[in-house]
Amino acid sequence: MAADKLNHINPEYVTWKYEELNFTLLGGIRIDGLHSMRVTLKVDFKTYPSIRHSLDLYNETQTEKLVKKAAERFTLSTTYVHAAVGNLINTVEEYRLQQIDTNKLKAVNNKPILTKEEKNQAEVFLQQPNLLQQTNEAIGLSGVIGEEVNRLIMYLVFTSRKTTRPLHIISFGSSGVGKSHLQEKVGELIPKEDKIELTSVSGNAFYYYVDDDLGNKLILIEDYDGVFAALYPIRELQSKQKISKTITMRDRSGNTRTLHLTVKGPVSIGGCTTSEHIYEDNANRSFLIYLDETETQDERVMDYQRKLSAGKIDITDQQQIQKQLQNVQRVLQPISVRNPYAEQLIIPKEVFKPRRSNAHYIAFIEAITFYKQYQREHQVNKETGEIYIETTFEDIAEANELMKNILLKKSDELGYATRKYFEQLKDHLESNKEKTFINSSIRTIFKEHPSKQKRFMLELQQYGLIKKIDGDKKKGFIYEVVNNEEYSKLQLAINHILDEVLQKVSSSQVVHRPSKPLKSTPAKRIR
Repeated sequence: MAADKLNHINPEYVTWKYEELNFTLLGGIRIDGLHSMRVTLKVDFKTYPSIRHSLDLYNETQTEKLVKKAAERFTLSTTYVHAAVGNLINTVEEYRLQQIDTNKLKAVNNKPILTKEEKNQAEVFLQQPNLLQQTNEAIGLSGVIGEEVNRLIMYLVFTSRKTTRPLHIISFGSSGVGKSHLQEKVGELIPKEDKIELTSVSGNAFYYYVDDDLGNKLILIEDYDGVFAALYPIRELQSKQKISKTITMRDRSGNTRTLHLTVKGPVSIGGCTTSEHIYEDNANRSFLIYLDETETQDERVMDYQRKLSAGKIDITDQQQIQKQLQNVQRVLQPISVRNPYAEQLIIPKEVFKPRRSNAHYIAFIEAITFYKQYQREHQVNKETGEIYIETTFEDIAEANELMKNILLKKSDELGYATRKYFEQLKDHLESNKEKTFINSSIRTIFKEHPSKQKRFMLELQQYGLIKKIDGDKKKGFIYEVVNNEEYSKLQLAINHILDEVLQKVSSSQVVHRPSKPLKSTPAKRIR
């Protein structure tokens, strides 16, 4: 009995022939989820009416129904049809395994091999003084407009994917302010083979990655609304760096058996959203950055857009810088980081969820040290043989400067949108030398939606930052700000503690081997 090979010229309309029985797999063949074989089949025989049936070919009950239905309609023996379906299952199974192997081979082959010149240029870049400052300038030259602090934090978080304790980041901001654009542009500096970009994903999708497909990858989520169903496995990947799930399935004999799926990280996850409170559990596991929504930033972006339209932006130069920063990422090698000052690092008590924030703070310092690996001497633990590099005072100072705003946001009782509204309100009252206000006038000036303003006012009153002093529903209530300086005092307190920690570290620096680059090649900026 001769059976044809699969004809998959059209991947959405795969055909296969078994003697005079013609099978068509409508919608193609799914490669993921080897525990099942869900297909939509169209079965044809001579001039008989076609059979169209959706089923799992690994489900014995469903397969038997298809065999019986085909045998009755085409007046064929069930033995013959059963043999045809059995051959189809084996053919599709073999094809899926071949495709998985092919895809893995493609992934390996597609990983670019750097030329000696490219590798040398990337290593030279990583050896230069003021590396973070030079990196930030290069990020700007690659096409990221403004957001100097946010873009550098995001780049370092994305770099942490190559460490044993990767960090995660969520960008907050109003609709249309450029959250996805910032993530996309910084994401372009990470090699394609190291990242997975998602716009939508089901709740089970992450469980069907094979082995360590996610290992040390960067997962970029365009909008958290698109992955709502997958928030739980995302949180587990962030916390435990692996996810597992037990499912039941039927084998070819119809027997039920248990299959345990485990997918390992570690991964770094970046995402964007306008809804801070909806994704609070995920936000707690991530660095939170709030985009610059000032008029100055608006003008920077619009000026860039105008120059781009006028042909005054050299896109080729930007792409070259992107490629060179990707190569910088490629030459970074896995290595352990030790921080001899870790026990002296104390985060402000005002920070919410201090245990998790403390872990983020320490891991961020380690990420900076890791990025500077070409400037550090490799040391060896004599007992274990482990090779490692050490954190310096400079790394902590740079981390503290970048972390001040992060920790401030993590210490703020108010949500991002409410805080933005409140600071805008205080500035307006101060500039107009007013002490009281009514909602309707502020709403008109700020062009704020009534429902949003109502939510902001309720939150501000809940925390005792605004109080109602007069008025009624008909004429409108009169409000006043209770505390004008609470945010600036919080900021001063956090900055003071971080500066105090830095002073303590400076006065008790550990004696260790001096830092020196691995090579003596002179440093040179990327151009």
